[in-house]
Amino acid sequence: MNADAIAAAFRAACHAELDALKAGNVHRFSAGHGMEVAHFERAAQAAAPALAAPGKPVGERIEAAVAASLDATGLNTNLGIILLCAPLAAAAEQPGPLRENLDAVLTGLDITDALAAFRAIAAANPGGLGRHAGHDVAAPARIGLREAMAEAASRDRIARQYVSGFTDVFEIGLARLAELADAEPEARTEAVHLAFMAAFPDSHIARKFGDAAAEQVRTEAAELTGTVDFRATAERRRAPLHAFDASLKARGLNPGTSADLTVATLFAAALLSP
Repeated sequence: MNADAIAAAFRAACHAELDALKAGNVHRFSAGHGMEVAHFERAAQAAAPALAAPGKPVGERIEAAVAASLDATGLNTNLGIILLCAPLAAAAEQPGPLRENLDAVLTGLDITDALAAFRAIAAANPGGLGRHAGHDVAAPARIGLREAMAEAASRDRIARQYVSGFTDVFEIGLARLAELADAEPEARTEAVHLAFMAAFPDSHIARKFGDAAAEQVRTEAAELTGTVDFRATAERRRAPLHAFDASLKARGLNPGTSADLTVATLFAAALLSP
């Protein structure tokens, strides 16, 4: 795919995610956590050209896209999205199967990518990041980006994608999309988001509120999964999602990692079927 097509696929994925009622996150039905849909739309528009810049290393794409997003919004709206989508964008430039290309991209990440990504993460300053022994983003990287992500993989689901070859995106996200191929687009996105929430404790919640809170939200999402008919009318489908959304926001809980993985899933689906 050429750069324009990749950028368009990224913007479309970001907009499609905002069109769905993703419990606890910002969407067209409800703002939250001091952010609105317009912030995410501006960030997506700003980040797309840098993310799809032809031939650029992954770290350079990440740093440029984060800087553009921060300039456009003044907020960290899409750091996780960019971290996930930059390797996918680089893989989509190459001929051949996307997943095989992605493995090659991840294997080729080096310390230059890590230095750029660390600068981007520090500039975005995500909530609950904290300090960590070994390889902390507050200091210059001393190892390659994939190795750095491996160190964080046990506590961060986005970092884990770099180590696992984006297993969650391909085997949870894309699999759920395929299961609901006959459902409305927004319903499919809502199902993917809930599937991620139910599959594992959300890293963003865990960083800010602790593992117990993240596991409680995962349990609630898993219980809700069996009650939502994603092939039902929007009104019926969204009634329990609205209630869960309101409950999470009342508690200040934002499953941001699940939302980021949802965008990455939609982006990967577009790259697989341009």
